Amino acid sequence: MDETRRIAPVEDVPSESTLLFTVRELDADEEREAILHRRDDGVVAWLNYCQHLTHIKIDKGSGAPMRDDELVCANHGAMFESESGLCTYGPCEGAYLNALDVTVADGAVYLDEEDHELVGLGGVDADGSADLTSTSNVEF
Repeated sequence: MDETRRIAPVEDVPSESTLLFTVRELDADEEREAILHRRDDGVVAWLNYCQHLTHIKIDKGSGAPMRDDELVCANHGAMFESESGLCTYGPCEGAYLNALDVTVADGAVYLDEEDHELVGLGGVDADGSADLTSTSNVEF
């Protein structure tokens, strides 16, 4: 496998939460956050954005909350099946998280997407240089 596409060792991918990483969408030259989750039958990956309001992140940097094998968006309580990414409860019920293809080989997880490249572990602002201006939908 191509080492430039190696995300993490399988053993580092949690089964009770998520592992945050960053990819670059090649067509748009845009960095996007993504998450990995380990299941009994393998590892799944999605872009790290709730389908209700797509600027809301499911994993805010310390792993996504989970309940009954479902990922939970802490902002609005939407719940997503860990196997398929289907929203089973909340304002985006019936929508799916945007999946990314990954492959497990030689004890590691690799990005298997032709239109994305791996940037690295952590979020888009892993170096702490982002503008912290609020993009909240709530005004005070």
